Amino acid sequence: MEQLHPNKVRQFFFLAIIILLFWVIWQQMYFMFSAFLGSIALYVLMRKMVFKLIIEKKWKRWAVALLMIVASLVIIILPFAWIIKILITKIEPLIADPTPINLMISRIDVYLQGHFHIQTLSVQNRDTLISSATALAPKLIGSSLVMITNLGIMYFILYFMIVKCNDMELWLRRNLPFKNQNSEKVISEMREMVKANAIGIPVLALIQGVVAMIGYFMFGSTEPVLWGIITGICSVVPLVGTMLAWVPLSLYLFATGHQGPGLGLLLWGLIVIGSSDNVFRFILQKRLANVHPLITIFGVIIGVNLFGFMGLIYGPLLLSMFFLFVKIYIDEFGKDKNGVPQ
Repeated sequence: MEQLHPNKVRQFFFLAIIILLFWVIWQQMYFMFSAFLGSIALYVLMRKMVFKLIIEKKWKRWAVALLMIVASLVIIILPFAWIIKILITKIEPLIADPTPINLMISRIDVYLQGHFHIQTLSVQNRDTLISSATALAPKLIGSSLVMITNLGIMYFILYFMIVKCNDMELWLRRNLPFKNQNSEKVISEMREMVKANAIGIPVLALIQGVVAMIGYFMFGSTEPVLWGIITGICSVVPLVGTMLAWVPLSLYLFATGHQGPGLGLLLWGLIVIGSSDNVFRFILQKRLANVHPLITIFGVIIGVNLFGFMGLIYGPLLLSMFFLFVKIYIDEFGKDKNGVPQ
């Protein structure tokens, strides 16, 4: 039998050590993964301005890094913190007394049974739904400390990414295991997808939340600001989206005898809120990246399960990179030098 060359044995040995160490590090630092993904997303969004300030304006790298961190705090983090504060303020009373939720669900259920003979929820399922909703709220409130910790880690990583931006990008280009042309394709695809999702998803959520909020004001829904925020959050849910918010509100208006406002809000949701998603998504796709809707839908499902909140950005990216890597594999290994498939 032919023996393995000692160099091969050493290679396998070192690979085993590298994989083992990576597994140990991953197990201990997995909680930081969302912060790492967040720093990448912010770097991609800021990259053009970072290089302009460093190369054209001759700014110090540390000053550019601090400016970008402060700017992102003002533009991104503070509005997000304001939304979280509103949600927590409104949710805390419902945790102490879930009677309003129970009453709303009961009235909708009675209305659907009486007019359409549709039983949406049994008593047991209704109680389960209410208990699940009230149990989720404390988790949201209790996760604030974890979010603050991740923000600190994210900005710590982002600072060094900006300060060492040239070295980092050069290392990435040198170490991607593809031809130069395909390496540029991978980097370009990652950049465009992160931009499309990091900008497109929040902008669409904001637009649909504001449009929904206008409808809630017009048709007399209680807590229109809160429900506008909830509608914006629901817009990222695949397939059903904002219907999770305005359909129950419309049914509740019907159930409480407000037929006109209920019909008005239902039509507003179907026509205005629904069409705003299609119109502004089309505009954003033209300006950012033309991402296929199926990639966005299935990417969000995959990404949220894997990465949590950051999966909204990196789920579609993961799916797009899969198809891109298949194309690159065919280009790198699927043809001979004459272009004939192997």
